[in-house]
Amino acid sequence: MGRTLQNTMINLGLQNACDEAVYQLGLDMEELEEIEEDAGLGNGGLGRLAACFLDSMATLGLAAYGYGIRYEYGIFNQKIRDGWQVEEADDWLRHGNPWEKARPEYMLPVHFYGRVEHSASGAKWIDTQVVLALPYDTPVPGYMNNTVNTMRLWSARAPNDFNLRDFNVGDYIQAVLDRNLAENISRVLYPNDNFFEGKELRLKQEYFVVAATLQDIIRRFKASKFGSTDSVRTVFDSFPDQVAIQLNDTHPAMAIPELMRIFVDIEKLPWDKAWDITKRTFAYTNHTVLPEALERWPVDLVEKLLPRHLQIIYEINQRHLDHIAALFPNDVDRLRRMSLIEEGDTKRINMAHLCIVGSHAVNGVAKIHSEIVKTQVFEDFAALEPEKFQNKTNGITPRRWLLLCNPGLAELIAEKIGEDYVRDLSQLTKLQEFVDDDLFIREVAKVKQENKVKFALYLEKEYKVKINPSSMFDVHVKRIHEYKRQLMNCLHIITMYNRIRRDPAKLFVPRTVIIGGKAAPGYHMAKMIIKLINAVAQVVNNDPMVGSKLKVIFLENYRVSLAEKVIPATDLSEQISTAGTEASGTGNMKFMLNGALTIGTMDGANVEMAEEAGEENLFIFGMRVEDVTELDRKGYNAQLYYDRLPELKQAVDQIKSGFFSPKDPNLFNDVVNMLFHHDRFKVFADYEAYVKCQEKVSELYLNSKAWTKMVIRNIAAAGKFSSDRTIKEYARDIWHVEPSDLKIPPPNEPRDAGQDKTPNGTAA
Repeated sequence: MGRTLQNTMINLGLQNACDEAVYQLGLDMEELEEIEEDAGLGNGGLGRLAACFLDSMATLGLAAYGYGIRYEYGIFNQKIRDGWQVEEADDWLRHGNPWEKARPEYMLPVHFYGRVEHSASGAKWIDTQVVLALPYDTPVPGYMNNTVNTMRLWSARAPNDFNLRDFNVGDYIQAVLDRNLAENISRVLYPNDNFFEGKELRLKQEYFVVAATLQDIIRRFKASKFGSTDSVRTVFDSFPDQVAIQLNDTHPAMAIPELMRIFVDIEKLPWDKAWDITKRTFAYTNHTVLPEALERWPVDLVEKLLPRHLQIIYEINQRHLDHIAALFPNDVDRLRRMSLIEEGDTKRINMAHLCIVGSHAVNGVAKIHSEIVKTQVFEDFAALEPEKFQNKTNGITPRRWLLLCNPGLAELIAEKIGEDYVRDLSQLTKLQEFVDDDLFIREVAKVKQENKVKFALYLEKEYKVKINPSSMFDVHVKRIHEYKRQLMNCLHIITMYNRIRRDPAKLFVPRTVIIGGKAAPGYHMAKMIIKLINAVAQVVNNDPMVGSKLKVIFLENYRVSLAEKVIPATDLSEQISTAGTEASGTGNMKFMLNGALTIGTMDGANVEMAEEAGEENLFIFGMRVEDVTELDRKGYNAQLYYDRLPELKQAVDQIKSGFFSPKDPNLFNDVVNMLFHHDRFKVFADYEAYVKCQEKVSELYLNSKAWTKMVIRNIAAAGKFSSDRTIKEYARDIWHVEPSDLKIPPPNEPRDAGQDKTPNGTAA
């Protein structure tokens, strides 16, 4: 979620008033804002997407809740020591959190372990361990519409009789100390992005948030006029019309068997009725196609922790497979491929399959990704129910990612096209009219230059490095992962370095290359990549032959509040994943909206950015999905590229020989070995096209006016990538609710009973 103070002031229309009031108290608002800790309660794009969605849902007047876990420790703080990533605990609640309100009156029990007893009256889950879920509410204000929604985060608490009710006669002290075991559930965020780690505590977290949330939803449903009907048989008939639950990836997939358990075991609905309601309630968003990221929980673990849920999953699977066997008799391989249970050394539950079978809608997050989902990853399921599969291209909130982080540009745009674009970003197309307006071109360039100077000062203060603000700011910030190919950027840096040294007199367009992002603590290769970047920076930044032509900076502890500083100052946005691996990306959209140009592959939302702006207004290079597929078919041979490309050979040899690690020449052996022998993401295959494309970038940067005109064309085409548009599509195609642009009267205005200004219907 990042910081809340400035976002709240902007959405409430109070920023100028607060700035002025604080100034009169002899304080500086910006200094005050810097004191607030980021709420870093998710990993990469998936968590930030949820935050943008909450902002858009409130702005569109949807009655929507964001549910999650109130981690005591969020994503770790990253320190760079001697070029290596070191993790520190993110004690973000140390000074308290003024935005949250604990709601102990809504505390709910969550059950674990135990066993199942079957009788004539149905199944009973008994002898369980209970953990209490304590909700904390954070307000989510819409933009200037007096709507305030709720983000409800659950914290784990041990019941007061924890470990004291059973045969634990003597050791009272130990029993109280053991309360920590239950409360550990909400202690810390697992820091993996795009990687599945099948740990018991993680499964506990996933079920914890799901069980508490579903109880909360059902309590609210029963308290409403829809749930309070006399006939037990029809109580839940209207449930899917009143409640829509969107599963953000498979992490909350246990919600499907949990809702079935509530309906069948507790509310005593017949299975078919319960299943119909469940399917119509859930929809599933897929966020990745990387096989190592897909959740596959061991059956043994689920059986121990959630025995009743395993039985329900088996029953769902049995009926699912019966259905397929009826449609495709004797096709045992299809049954194996489509089963929720994977046979093998250890039997596992494929959570994505569970989500697809248990939802009425499945979507990818960019056109190209949704196609891959349909035609490759889940092709059998799409063949069965093609109407279930949709696309919803991701978006970003223009409130945080333009108004808040780039007020200079936001104001400049408002002068030209008015202020309405903040709620309807498609209006940015009106900027096309000014693409040849010399004054506007100069003003856009001036705002960018001011943002660069401000960021350069920040870097000098934090990193003690002198930055040339007229150099091209070439920025690559995102989680460190092999598929995102920070290594390819690194090879380009080394290539530029070698060119400067080979011919120091030759004209070179000065660059400041900024790379930032966190590596999962257990991801060895990602940590080696960080070390390599820092080792290269050490050499480049201290070579007198290079001077101010090339500087390399690794940006420590990349997070939302740092993104808000670096993105407005960026000239070139690096979006260089291997085609077919980045589901969407959202950083790409933030840079586009803030006046950077994009160098990128035809992957994720880059494809649609090129479609909107015109491919000639992005620097697109490298293999397309088809080329990658063809190369896989032929077999990727890294050695071929190394032998054919002298500059690539030189760069790789320098890494291999210890040129960047003289004290330990073998330091980067693992990296080099990976690049030659098991590089799934084919860095060498795109190197030549990337370097050539970068030459075109430098060439255009020399012509400031032509560069800025391309920037304006990009900003004018960024309207599609508002999360408001994304949420309108979810609302229309999946949730079946109507966004409302009604401005609720403020609380100080008496509501006129005669003319009801609020809609009568209840949204989902």
